[in-house]
Amino acid sequence: MWYAIIALAFVLVAALAFYAGQLLWKVKQQQQAQQQERAKKIKYLTDSIGHIAKAMDAEQCEISEGVLRIWVLLDHYKQQTAGDQNYQELYKGFASLYEVIKDMPTHDARKKLGKQERFNLDVRRWDAEKEFAELIKQDLQSILEAFPTTLDKKLAPSEMQ
Repeated sequence: MWYAIIALAFVLVAALAFYAGQLLWKVKQQQQAQQQERAKKIKYLTDSIGHIAKAMDAEQCEISEGVLRIWVLLDHYKQQTAGDQNYQELYKGFASLYEVIKDMPTHDARKKLGKQERFNLDVRRWDAEKEFAELIKQDLQSILEAFPTTLDKKLAPSEMQ
């Protein structure tokens, strides 16, 4: 009788241990999937920031548009990396221009404005771009160094020149 109870207890403990092992394995798989997804997002953000910065440097993207896009991406990058970077201090030119243009209407909201109002906003934006031009150029070079694109990483240093 005791042997049956001990055997039953052993089977029960073995079954619970097996079940616990399965749960631990699933948790480990989920953590790995989350880490891979996070790495993928960080790579995407790094590439996006780098590509927009290159377009700005090559004057293929308006300064204001590039600053808006990069600033938002930097915010997402900081969240993904749980970084403590102070981008307002690191990129003072970008931060300054962003503060001027962040609330300006875009797309359909801009189209709904009158011509004079759009022109006034454009003048304000152009003045800010001129005022912070030198700082933005410096920030742009820093961003290009800090956020190399995947293509940059694949090229040998001699090919990048």
